[in-house]
Amino acid sequence: MKLGTVIGRVTLSVAAEGLEGGRWLVVSPFTREHYQRGTETPPGMSKDSSLVVYDDLGAGVGQTIGYSEGREAAQPFDPPIPIDAVNAALVDEVYYSPFTK
Repeated sequence: MKLGTVIGRVTLSVAAEGLEGGRWLVVSPFTREHYQRGTETPPGMSKDSSLVVYDDLGAGVGQTIGYSEGREAAQPFDPPIPIDAVNAALVDEVYYSPFTK
């Protein structure tokens, strides 16, 4: 699972069967810099490419989410559907304490 910040939403006029009731979010993935800044500065836009994530948990813009990509993203659906990223968690807080020597 990876972490990212919801930076927008995608509106569809028609959704594939099996995806009704969910929505699509534009997510900026966390990078190493996000963790190194600590909790004082909220995560912003990543230099990495944003991605579109299927969401049926109700995440909102500005919220941190945990998402899965690839084959694992399609596994919760029966039958497996063509989906590349799915929201797996709504994250309340991230605590990062790197090991120092």
